[in-house]
Amino acid sequence: MPRYNAPFEIHVHGQVALRTDVQFEQLQDALKPLWKYAGARSLSDGANSSYEDEPGIKFDALDHVLQMCWTVAGDHDFRQTLDELCMNLNEVADTGAAIEVTFYDADFDEEDSQPGSESRDDFLMLFVGPNPAAIMQVQRDLLVQDVISLMERHFDGAELSGVVGEVDKLFTQRFDALVSSLALGKPPSGSGGNHGGGHGGGRKPRHLH
Repeated sequence: MPRYNAPFEIHVHGQVALRTDVQFEQLQDALKPLWKYAGARSLSDGANSSYEDEPGIKFDALDHVLQMCWTVAGDHDFRQTLDELCMNLNEVADTGAAIEVTFYDADFDEEDSQPGSESRDDFLMLFVGPNPAAIMQVQRDLLVQDVISLMERHFDGAELSGVVGEVDKLFTQRFDALVSSLALGKPPSGSGGNHGGGHGGGRKPRHLH
């Protein structure tokens, strides 16, 4: 059922390429953790966001793409929903994809807050994919983008090939270790959890377009 006076507004944002054989019914099952958390009885019933100006949860059957820009009221227990969601999406994803999840403190007001007070905002970057290699590829691509964006303030892009090479080495080592140990469970701490943090430096905008 809907959660009233919930401490957070939780925004889920991402785009996942799906296998061409995935039908609406399969996607509805995969996304059940989301729409059930929202108190809905089906994906169609729960696809709308709490905000009318957000697209919500959309299934593009022609291009086989799941698009999410969806907000729900909730609490920290939503993290358990995310664990189940990621496992389900792994089963229907065609390539690796990143999903951004932002917890906005529903009671915090920047204008009316006391000096020195902080919101309880939090931010997670989650990764899904058909296999560990696909997940690591999207992790690698995002990390390279972040590193290049940061270092281009000080160096020319042409000077950074060595840095990208070192990032690739790190992911190659991680993948080799994963294969050799057959540890196909959750990725090591830091690779699929917080990405950037949610405290300090101002609040993230509600829309992540």
